[in-house]
Amino acid sequence: MTEKEQDANSVDLHMQNNVLILDFGSQYTQLIARRVRELNIYCEIHPFNNLPEDFSSYKAVILSGSPFSVRGEDAPHPDLTKIRKKLPLLAVCYGAQYLAHFNGGKVEASEIREYGRANLSVIKDKEALFDKITENSQVWMSHSDTIKELPENGVRLASTPDVLNAAFRIDGEETYGIQFHPEVYHSTDGKQLLENFLVHIAGVEQSWTPEAFVDMTVAELKEKIGDDKVVLGLSGGVDSTVAAVLLHKAIGKNLYCIFVNNGLLRKGEFESVLDQYKHMGLNVKGVDASARFLDALAGISDPEEKRKAIGNSFIEVFDDEAHQITDVTYLAQGTIYPDVIESISVNGPSATIKSHHNVGGLPDFMKLKIVEPLRMLFKDEVRRVGAELEIDSELLGRHPFPGPGLAIRILGDITEEKVRILQEVDHIFIQGLKDWMLYDKVWQAGAILLPVSSVGVMGDERTYEKVVALRAVESTDGMTADWVNLPYDFLQKTSNTIINRVKGVNRVVYDISSKPPATIEWE
Repeated sequence: MTEKEQDANSVDLHMQNNVLILDFGSQYTQLIARRVRELNIYCEIHPFNNLPEDFSSYKAVILSGSPFSVRGEDAPHPDLTKIRKKLPLLAVCYGAQYLAHFNGGKVEASEIREYGRANLSVIKDKEALFDKITENSQVWMSHSDTIKELPENGVRLASTPDVLNAAFRIDGEETYGIQFHPEVYHSTDGKQLLENFLVHIAGVEQSWTPEAFVDMTVAELKEKIGDDKVVLGLSGGVDSTVAAVLLHKAIGKNLYCIFVNNGLLRKGEFESVLDQYKHMGLNVKGVDASARFLDALAGISDPEEKRKAIGNSFIEVFDDEAHQITDVTYLAQGTIYPDVIESISVNGPSATIKSHHNVGGLPDFMKLKIVEPLRMLFKDEVRRVGAELEIDSELLGRHPFPGPGLAIRILGDITEEKVRILQEVDHIFIQGLKDWMLYDKVWQAGAILLPVSSVGVMGDERTYEKVVALRAVESTDGMTADWVNLPYDFLQKTSNTIINRVKGVNRVVYDISSKPPATIEWE
């Protein structure tokens, strides 16, 4: 088979083995998609009120849960005529109640609260959906309604002590409903159930692998871009780096990377990242615009205003540099799938908690087409693709770092001295995590300079200096996060080192807030 035929085959494989997830607004919808992807199966999320025109590329459909009740007037009510009896269908929680309520069954408010862990007390024998799943298997419930009567031709498949109709199928079609969430960690056989439905019932091929993604994406980029030039703003992070290597593999020297030092990077990061890129064969230009950014931030304390000032300055610097490259056609971005999902959610773009530095691209006056090679990947998939591209594991393992840099970890206005203090504190903290072999156990860590001073004593002298907070969280994709219980000995040593070595700091605290309700960053 020729290289061209292999590329075409990869694209065809991707197009013919899709799973469609209809989103009814559940907090777990992205988790369903991630669990499906873990089975090496490609899936896409679409809002229930924005169905695809063409279903020919889909081999199965999953209906998500929802905060709505099927009994409510505002209940999501999609037309499933293009799906029912034509494609295998798995309806989760609200989806299952929807199938029952509108097809001859009965859904009522639960008499008892059905939230949290439960166990399957009865499982019907020889049912494909529950193959290799035994009675007493733990599942996760999360609903205030329950199915009292099954839909027409419904066959009960499983029960729990409190939920009679925990799972069912509809005779004469490959349609299944479950009132629990197989996608959450607490459903111990959830992955097996999804595999049973997608692989053994729907016959979806498990062909969504990092290798297949690289082959497919490189082929698509070659076809789309041709001999045109692409400019990419590198950040030193995982997403932009993987995007750059993919593009380089597709178009080589026609990719122009710009790495801007906004003066708000970690200590020594500008030089170290440039050095890493030098060994990767990328065409990268480093631009030190520290003074320009710090001038733009002078006197600004509001977090959103700081983001805007940084964004505007970046656009100006990037535009200046891009204009030095003749005949650029495309702007490349490291946008990933969660950004895309949130922009097309059931209720439209999510309420703005804080601006996202990576969404929206550059202004119209730059007149560049957008190319986003990672827009269908979750964060963990980006790392796996990076490993397939043989990107250094140290770079792939880097903690996420906010686009506005240390500006949103300095609460209040930004000065050169505050940046210096925080860079030193952050360096001690991050290097300490590495020295204590804790860095890879943490998803993201950093220090925050607080806008308060506290009284201290050093030697025989009274001090009145800055307070810094340390933050370390564990997460998968940043949507939720728990604080990490770092060893007391480590925290004690880190605190002592910071206070002794960083002039201007006399107190260190540790942030033990989880997300939600707190965010990972303080601003």
